Amino acid sequence: MNDLNVVTQQYADRTVITVAGEMDLHTCPALAQATLVIPLNGKTLHLEMSGVTFMDSSGLNFLLQLRRRLLADDGQLALSGLRGHPARVLHLTGAYDLLVPGDTGAPDGDTAKPAGAPGRDDLAAAGISRTEP
Repeated sequence: MNDLNVVTQQYADRTVITVAGEMDLHTCPALAQATLVIPLNGKTLHLEMSGVTFMDSSGLNFLLQLRRRLLADDGQLALSGLRGHPARVLHLTGAYDLLVPGDTGAPDGDTAKPAGAPGRDDLAAAGISRTEP
């Protein structure tokens, strides 16, 4: 059984959701529900993901849809603590730069682009363009 733990903390200027466990087809609906009940009103939603050990395409889709929803509401999505498998998923799909703008990765290399993963410049050199949602 896949487990996901979600802890929400609200502050005047932002909401912080700490996520731990696996973000997949079975657990993402609970995470989505947690974000739907939070009144965002143009604030930043901060997802602290250092406890996320696995993320499949459902987790990626959730993050992209959440970002779109927040932007439509004049809010922002801020991700932190990405490492291991979830960071690799975002790098491999090209979503890392979109979801974690300006971050070059942790000094210890946990969130660095995996070897062999195509970066934005690699894709452009191959004549492949990336469209952003």
